[in-house]
Amino acid sequence: MPDTKENHDELTEPQEPAKDAAKPEAPEPAQKHADKHASKSDSAKKPLPTVGLPVFIVCVVAAVVVGVLCGHFLLGGGSTSFSLNGTTKLTSDQLDSTIAEYTYDGKTNKVTAREVLAQNGSVDKFADSDGNYTVPAATDVISYARNQIVLDAAGNQNITVSDDEVDQYANKMFGSSDYSQIASQYNIDEDTAKDTIKQSAVMSKLRDSVVSTQVPDKPTAPTKPADGAEDTPTADYAQYIIGLAGDEWDADNNTWKSQDGDYAKALASYEVKSDSATYAAAQAAYYVAQSKYSTASSQISSEWTAYCNELLSKATIQIGSLAV
Repeated sequence: MPDTKENHDELTEPQEPAKDAAKPEAPEPAQKHADKHASKSDSAKKPLPTVGLPVFIVCVVAAVVVGVLCGHFLLGGGSTSFSLNGTTKLTSDQLDSTIAEYTYDGKTNKVTAREVLAQNGSVDKFADSDGNYTVPAATDVISYARNQIVLDAAGNQNITVSDDEVDQYANKMFGSSDYSQIASQYNIDEDTAKDTIKQSAVMSKLRDSVVSTQVPDKPTAPTKPADGAEDTPTADYAQYIIGLAGDEWDADNNTWKSQDGDYAKALASYEVKSDSATYAAAQAAYYVAQSKYSTASSQISSEWTAYCNELLSKATIQIGSLAV
C-alpha cells in the first residue's frame, strides 16, 4: 500500500459526546457525580461492563474527557522519513516499526505499530494464525496520537496521579481497584488494564484543572412508595427534596428562601415542609436536579472540547500507510 501524505484542512468537526456514555452505575470515572465512596467490597455487587476495557475507557473519555477523540487535527504534508513499502502485514519483529509521526509543541514523536495496537488491548490478541499483524488503521493511529497529545499537555502542567488516585479512579469506574479482576474480565494483561485506567485518570485530572464549570452530584430518583401510598406525605421525601434544594431551603423558617428559586418554582403547587412532602413533590425536585446536572455536564463538555481542539489544532500527523 503506497505512502499517503494527503493534505486536509481538518479531519472532522467536534462531535457531540454522549452525556452518560457506557458506564457502570459508579463512574463517572472521574466524574464528580460518581459514587465517591465505592470500595473493593462493592465489586461483588456490581457486575463489570461487558464491553472491552479500552472501548469502555474511550466511552468514558467521551463523557468525561470530551474532545480527546475528536476535534481539529491537521494531516501534515511533505515527505515522511519512513515507509512501509506498501505492506499491510507486519511480523512480530516489525511491531516496533515507525508507521506514523506526529508533531506537537515543536516536538516530533514517532508512533509504532505496537503502541497503536496496545491502546486496544493486549498486542498478542491481534496476531493472525500465521503470527502476523495487520498494519493498524489510520483512525487508530490518529486516536493514539490524539490521546498522547492530551497526555503531553497534562505532563506540561506537571499533572500526575498517585497509585492511590488511580485506585480511587478505578473504584469510581468499576466499583473495584482489583486490576487482576478487571484485566481478566476484558481478557487483557493486568499492566495494560492499569495503564489504560491511569491514563484516563490523568486526562480527567487535566480536565478538572482547565474547566471552570462544576458538576453537581448526579441525582438519584426518589424511591416509589408502595401501592396506595403515593399521596401520603413523609419526612423521607421532605428530606430528599431539601437535600437537593440545598441553599434554596430556609431551615429556620421551614420554607423556601425565595419563591424565585428553581426548586421553589417547580414545586409551587406542592406543600413542602421539613417533615412532610409527597412522592410527586420529590419527583418534581428530581427533575429539577437532573436538569441542572445535564446543563452543567453539557457546559463542561463544551469547555473541554474547546480546550482539546486548541491543542489538536496545533498538531500535525504524517501516516506512512493508511490501512482502512
